[in-house]
Amino acid sequence: MPERSRGGNFQFGDLSVVVPVAPGEEAWKSLLPDLSTLRGAEVIFVATHALAANDRQTITAALTWGSWSWLVTPRGRARQLNEGGRAAQRDILWFLHADSHFTSDTSAALLTALRVAPEALHFFDLAFMHDGPPAMMLNALGARIRSRWLGMPFGDQGLAIRRSTFETLGGFDESASHGEDHLFVWRARRAGIALHATGAGLRTSARRYSENGWLRTTLRHLWLTACQALPEWLALIRHGKNP
Repeated sequence: MPERSRGGNFQFGDLSVVVPVAPGEEAWKSLLPDLSTLRGAEVIFVATHALAANDRQTITAALTWGSWSWLVTPRGRARQLNEGGRAAQRDILWFLHADSHFTSDTSAALLTALRVAPEALHFFDLAFMHDGPPAMMLNALGARIRSRWLGMPFGDQGLAIRRSTFETLGGFDESASHGEDHLFVWRARRAGIALHATGAGLRTSARRYSENGWLRTTLRHLWLTACQALPEWLALIRHGKNP
């Protein structure tokens, strides 16, 4: 394992990138070229199925520095994320969705953010790929307002946090039927962990909005978010903290 950073001088070798893979999902293969730029990082795929031989060859060819693993767990995104976090060997956990995409500016911004605020929970500005309806620009704007103004970044914004802090917080809530990332952010806020926007963008797929309808999907997400956020917001107020 590479020597950990000292004095806040974080490098890619300090990152454990955790990528949950849903049953039948193939999007993670498109993420490999981006991950290949994080030379020295540890990449942990956490799936519900065993890795096929040809897929192993695909990963090996892309991540030539070889620091990767494929874990198999029972189904459940929170469980997969926690399993990846427990298996990680590096100082910083960076949770990425399998259908995310990032550039060198994204990863450079993360290292800068870690140097500036090493104890914070970091997130990126959400952008959508061109596989959804044109109205997705409104969703991207809404995500910026939600995360920067209301302090509610979601998992598709690439949450990054110290492994030790993640362990202290107890990881993601495996009993939650949805929104485990949202609930984790609230748990961090209750513990006094600062939220920090890296200022860089992270792209994600908008295909579900095309498949299920933009308005229907957007309204459903808003409703589910409000149902989870309201009790958390009130809890912060009851404990005398700034929501």
